Amino acid sequence: MEFKVVQKEIELQSRGWIPTFHDISREVMDIVKEAGIVNGTCSVVSHHTTCSVMIQECSHDIDSFDLEFLQHDLLDIMRKMIPDFAEEGQYRHPGPIHAQFGRYVNEPGNYTSYNTDGHLRSVFFGRSETLTIKDGKLDGGEFAHIYFIDWDHVRARHRQCNVTIMGTTEDVGSRKWNNGETVNTLRKFTPEEKEYMKEFDFQLKK
Repeated sequence: MEFKVVQKEIELQSRGWIPTFHDISREVMDIVKEAGIVNGTCSVVSHHTTCSVMIQECSHDIDSFDLEFLQHDLLDIMRKMIPDFAEEGQYRHPGPIHAQFGRYVNEPGNYTSYNTDGHLRSVFFGRSETLTIKDGKLDGGEFAHIYFIDWDHVRARHRQCNVTIMGTTEDVGSRKWNNGETVNTLRKFTPEEKEYMKEFDFQLKK
């Protein structure tokens, strides 16, 4: 059975001033198709510490901020948990040493380090998602889209998303576990746990 690995980089441009949600579903699906891998996995990873990858339904409706309604709902919740960086000293980070590091690597100003909210939101969401490839197609369910989220809204930024596909070019046979029977994970009570108790009399004996 042949095993194959394909890696591609998707280049993106975030707008700044508000977090950017990039729908990269079509690009990832095209990469999977061109890879020729029939069965395997597709890993979508952010190259940046203030960005995340999310798999979620497309909300379709778009507001005046160019965000889908579901995306803006998500942003509203994140702002309650992790408020936008609005003033110096709001967060411990960045400290003076980190600010000097930014100047050392030629950042345009100290303000570019005022993206602590983006770092914390990325920690909550994580920087990657992995999907299964079945019969040459991503198995994302009926409504799944792949979004690359740039939480850093201090300035417009060029971003990179990395896609790694691993798998086989051959059929893997039946995927059914236990002949496809539904697994019952509900709690199973013992006879002792279901025994009659005299306290039941009021409800059961009328």
